[in-house]
Amino acid sequence: MRSVMEPLVESRILLGKELVQLYEAIQEFLIAVDNETDEPVGFGALHVFWEDLGEVRTLAVHPDFKGTGAGKELLKALEERAKDLGLRRLFCLTFEVEFFRAADFHTADEDLVPPEVYAEIVRSPDDGVAEFLDLARVKQNTLGNSRMLKVLA
Repeated sequence: MRSVMEPLVESRILLGKELVQLYEAIQEFLIAVDNETDEPVGFGALHVFWEDLGEVRTLAVHPDFKGTGAGKELLKALEERAKDLGLRRLFCLTFEVEFFRAADFHTADEDLVPPEVYAEIVRSPDDGVAEFLDLARVKQNTLGNSRMLKVLA
């Protein structure tokens, strides 16, 4: 995953993650591999926020494999995992607006959770949750990103 991630971090498409963060969240990730070389070409994670809401995190494909459908397949697999967990909505914070729009995500300007749920999830120490809630302490991570949401069928 690190070898796929490095060029994307350098080009500021992804925020870098410490190795410990990747290990802590490894159960959330799916990895796409090249059928010929068996090398990783992309990855994505599903993080559950609440009983009906999850986030697509760190969805990325190595630049050499862009346009091959690997990202679409990863997103589709993450959506299936979300449905299996009973989630009805998926959130993402992204620069890749057109990619997610093509997968039926829309820009999310509205409040995404009711006040009583906000009061619960604001207690999370997770930076991704803080980004979802648009908290001031993570503004530097979210500048220029679009908040997008998909209602799962």
